[in-house]
Amino acid sequence: MASHSISSNVSLQSWLDKSITGTSLDAAGLVALADLEIIEERTALTGTSTYLDMFVLCPGLHRQQHATGLNGSEFPAVAALTSGYVFRVENPATVLFLQKMGKTGNLVNAEVSQVSGISSAWAEFQSACWTPNPSFVSSASYLATVALTIVAILFLILIGDWWAFTVLSILMLARMCNIVIVRRRSQVGWKGAPEPGVKEDLLILLSQDRWIRLKGNVDDLKAVLSGQWMRDMTFAERSVAAAATMLVYIDAALASNPQPIGKIVLMVLLLLSAGLLSYSNDRIDALQMFGRSIKAVGHATAYRRRRDLADELIRETGRENWAIRLGMINAESGSKTDQGVQVMM
Repeated sequence: MASHSISSNVSLQSWLDKSITGTSLDAAGLVALADLEIIEERTALTGTSTYLDMFVLCPGLHRQQHATGLNGSEFPAVAALTSGYVFRVENPATVLFLQKMGKTGNLVNAEVSQVSGISSAWAEFQSACWTPNPSFVSSASYLATVALTIVAILFLILIGDWWAFTVLSILMLARMCNIVIVRRRSQVGWKGAPEPGVKEDLLILLSQDRWIRLKGNVDDLKAVLSGQWMRDMTFAERSVAAAATMLVYIDAALASNPQPIGKIVLMVLLLLSAGLLSYSNDRIDALQMFGRSIKAVGHATAYRRRRDLADELIRETGRENWAIRLGMINAESGSKTDQGVQVMM
């Protein structure tokens, strides 16, 4: 029985090798070094990284710690419509999601709320392993990426290509190093003074004339808008991240050793995973972070000019100081109000 299994594996391997004779894939490992932002974007849109991400292998996986720069250095101005305070969105992950949600010349309404769930050891274990998303398509695409890696591992074991298996394992090790660092960095930190039970209505002015109206409890708003999303890395974390990056480059050098079919499996895995995860990111319709969720509600409203938006909100709120401080209207065009800029943290 054992000899029959061995002969079957040899036959499969010889057939696969013959079918791709003459094809050179020695540089297939370089695919992993492509500076794609797919994994960085996933990290920002989910607010963290889970241990199941170890099976999500895409080009650019060594750049996960750069997720804090995806907002393009934009920290948009925000006005509290109920109080007139003006401040900025300090969370780059939230800015990225708002940029994704926004539409030029349109006001998009959104709400922030607490993520429902039972607080228990089992719930914490689940959140460490998997970040569910309200979008079924996004979750399905993500799980397909995980399944693809598992199938690739089993196939490499089946054909006995241990070099390819080693290359894949090194990528997973580098991925795990970055996951642990991201989870350590994305712990809840300073979020300002608590204001339980207080609700707020915010207007956010993004670049390219994209406008977001965000409502919710003040404490929930502070959790996703203020303070740090991911703190700066410590020396130990920078060292581990650098080692993980070196592993990916070493892995690219070792990728010339697997059998031709093993190289094809690795390249196809990276390319398909990139496509699936990119599609999953595109279908995410809610940002989840620190136990809160931001989601668009209703339909976007188009305006011919920004002044029309300002006038409508001034009539609705009964105050215009926030519009003056945001520079949406001139002080002379309205009633006399305090023109000093106030900052709420």
